[in-house]
Amino acid sequence: MTRIICPGASGARILGTGAYRPSRVVTNEEVCGPIDSSDEWVRQRSGIVSRRFARTDETVISMAVAAASKAIAASGISPNQLGMILLASMSYLYQTPSAAPQVARLIGANTSGALDVHSACAGFCYALGIANSLVSAGTSEYVLVVGAEKMSDIIDPTDRSTAFLFGDGAGAVVIGPADEPGIGPVIWGSDGSQAGLIAHSGSWLTVRDGTGEWPTMRMSGQEVYRWTLREITPVAQRAIAAAGLSVDNLAAFVPHQANLRIIDAIAKSLGLPPHAAVARTVETDGNTSAASIPLALDQLTASGQVASGDLALLIGFGAGLSYAAQVVALP
Repeated sequence: MTRIICPGASGARILGTGAYRPSRVVTNEEVCGPIDSSDEWVRQRSGIVSRRFARTDETVISMAVAAASKAIAASGISPNQLGMILLASMSYLYQTPSAAPQVARLIGANTSGALDVHSACAGFCYALGIANSLVSAGTSEYVLVVGAEKMSDIIDPTDRSTAFLFGDGAGAVVIGPADEPGIGPVIWGSDGSQAGLIAHSGSWLTVRDGTGEWPTMRMSGQEVYRWTLREITPVAQRAIAAAGLSVDNLAAFVPHQANLRIIDAIAKSLGLPPHAAVARTVETDGNTSAASIPLALDQLTASGQVASGDLALLIGFGAGLSYAAQVVALP
């Protein structure tokens, strides 16, 4: 039998990161008025002190382009070397065309493949798992992975369960070939029976038919909190084991920035070593859904707390309900 030749690399790794945060800082005091709350209540419930909101002329695409351009520059490649662009977002408001091909054109990657990944807060880790497979299989030599969100477009500022949580921004990484694997196996899954816990308030059909208001995202916070504490630590532990590592090998933990209570609870349950850095950008970014992990990853690598080659555990979880985790070597 004639065999298929696979020209893939021995492995793949993150070559560079990039981030974009809108300039407008929104304090707790600003969001608390419409939900009849207080700065103290928001901090106790979420750990959030502030978040960024994009201007009307800033879009999921423009923020993705800004973050992607920085990641490409940091990786040392040119845009035309990208074989695929994966854009994770839950707040891009067009059913079609997809956002990723437009990002590709704007960064000068005119011949690359491009697709959107719709897995909400787990979207970046899903896309990273796909990128790892594409590079390792030889399908693409370099892959751009972007998480970009304009959550302020899909949140009701009067909804007490979501208005104080979310922010806008974008983060990106470039994945390329490596002599040794720098991205561990992705552990992912979903529980569609819980899909209603994070969902839009209605169908777009109600807007079309003139019978309903603009659908906005709703969340059953306590139920999501309990699900996360019950389900996510075992997923993280499986990702560590799948990479052939123990928790003591980790130099950093970069979870989805859902809220500070969840981050700290998972970090504690994992038994991270004392030297491991824990990303807590939720304090000043808010929850930026698919953008939260790459934003935190970029800030962590720039902070000096970790070194190139150090190992970090990434884990995303949210609407779907979906989750994904992997261990990566830092660029």
